Order: sequence, then structure tokens, then C-alpha cells
Amino acid sequence: MRGYRGGSYGLDEPRSLRDRAGQYALLPLRIFLGVTFVYAGIDKLTDSSFLAASGPGSIGEMMHGVRDSAAIPGLVDLALKSPEGFGYAIAIGELLVGLGTLAGLWARLAALGGALISLSLWLTVSWQSTPYYYGNDLVYLMAWLPLLLAGAPYLSVDALRGARRPVDSLSGPRVRR
Repeated sequence: MRGYRGGSYGLDEPRSLRDRAGQYALLPLRIFLGVTFVYAGIDKLTDSSFLAASGPGSIGEMMHGVRDSAAIPGLVDLALKSPEGFGYAIAIGELLVGLGTLAGLWARLAALGGALISLSLWLTVSWQSTPYYYGNDLVYLMAWLPLLLAGAPYLSVDALRGARRPVDSLSGPRVRR
């Protein structure tokens, strides 16, 4: 592979279309998840009935409805101690995760947040879905994993921050561990 040296391409060497496609392969997933989570967060924050402890369409009513069918009822019980607080936490978490993912700012941390939100929703709200693949939270959990592993190395704030780090001519860019 021309231009490939230990996991990175030389800046002055041309790359094929195939190489570029591979380089940006996670970008559509990042955009989709980012937009979806921003929308979900804003939708919850602007829906007064959702952010209530009881009533039609409320987080409290939804939590009471899934409590007995959840994989981990204790998580639902925890949320039911303060349904409004839990609703705000989920909504703000989704908004921050979505914005971080779109900007590529602390992308792995944002992906971890998205994965944890999706995991908690799968184990509580969509656990009873049969067959299991009808529950969309499991699919979202799996979609976050590639971004958790790869981060946002291109077209991101993380990439800009990484480009500013000093480069050692023998070992390449310095990486914080």
C-alpha cells in the first residue's frame, strides 16, 4: 500500500479513492447518531408532558409501564425516585452526546455516553421487545461501538487538537495515554 507507514499516511503522498473512503467510513454513522441524539434530547426538553412524574406521555408513566418487564428493574426503580430528574438527565445527556459526536469533541467519551444511554434504555424500556431486534436501543448500542473504538480522527475537533501536538520524526504524533 503506497503511502502507508505504521498506521498513518504521509502528508505529502497521494491516497486512492478506496483509501479515502475507508478513512471517512465512520463519518455517516457519526452524523446520523449525532443528529439523532441532538433531536432526541431537544424533543424531550421541549415536551412538558414527557418531563413530568405522571400523566399521559410522561417519563414517570413510561417507567411505571416497563418496570416489571425490564431486565434490571432496579434501574427503573432508581429512575422512579425522581422521574423528572431522570428525564432531564437523559435529555441533557442525549443533547451533549449528540453535539460532541457531531463536532468530534472528545468523541470516544461522547460515544461511551451514547452507548451507556442506549444500554440503559435497552435494559429497561425496550427489553421486552420480541424478537429482540425490534428493540431499537440495542441497535443504537451496537452503532456506538465503532465510534467508541475509533473516535473521530477526521473532520473533528479532536483531529484539530491532535494536529497541534508535536510530532517526533521517528515515532509519529505523540499520543496521550
